Amino acid sequence: MTRLSIIIPAHNEEERLPESLDRILAFLNTQTYESEVIVVENGSRDRTADIALAHAEHNPNLQVIIEKEAGKGLAVRSGMLAASGTYRFICDADLSMPIEQVNRFLPPACPEYDIAIASREIQGSKRYNEPEIRHLIGRVYNLLVRVIAVPGLQDTQCGFKSFHHSVVESLFPLQRLDGWAFDVELLYIAQKMGLNIIEIPIDWYYMPGSRINIFKDSIKMFSDLFAIRRGWRKGLYSHDSSSQ
Repeated sequence: MTRLSIIIPAHNEEERLPESLDRILAFLNTQTYESEVIVVENGSRDRTADIALAHAEHNPNLQVIIEKEAGKGLAVRSGMLAASGTYRFICDADLSMPIEQVNRFLPPACPEYDIAIASREIQGSKRYNEPEIRHLIGRVYNLLVRVIAVPGLQDTQCGFKSFHHSVVESLFPLQRLDGWAFDVELLYIAQKMGLNIIEIPIDWYYMPGSRINIFKDSIKMFSDLFAIRRGWRKGLYSHDSSSQ
């Protein structure tokens, strides 16, 4: 039977997390498959951890992991490796993709896959209310991603991705980046491993309050693309190196 794990990285999310958790838990309670929700609070300076723990008191299928250090990549890796689902789904706390669309990533709605990434760019997807400058910067970055690291994928940066459990244990221990470019790193390794990656169109709504500094973080993410390629050449993404 299909079991879904939803992993929510949560850094300084005290304002958005309560409503998002209520919506996610209410939706999952109406589904026929088994599910769990894992909130990974990482290095927050607000009440994110308290809010998540309070929700967990009344929801036995909600687990909270506390990481002392910040970093979305760190939070996602921690949640993925702790999850037990057949499909393990990264879900941004802002729910810019309505949670109901998670079923597009589960059988029988989609073909079999190792990794499925939500796409705001392929046919069938829709964007709502996104400022033009953010869209432009995102497309430029994606072009660089395709040229430098991960060819063929139109939207590597959307914060909603699903991983089949069979690849989690082999893929996530190889992850080395704890920041925003972690997903490009994972997709780069996955392509090198020959894993089956598909893109699924979604409806996506721009939500103010992004944790990304559009200029500062973009520069770091750009430099990380070259760090990923250097890491591969140096053999850093082998299982031997990950165990050292």
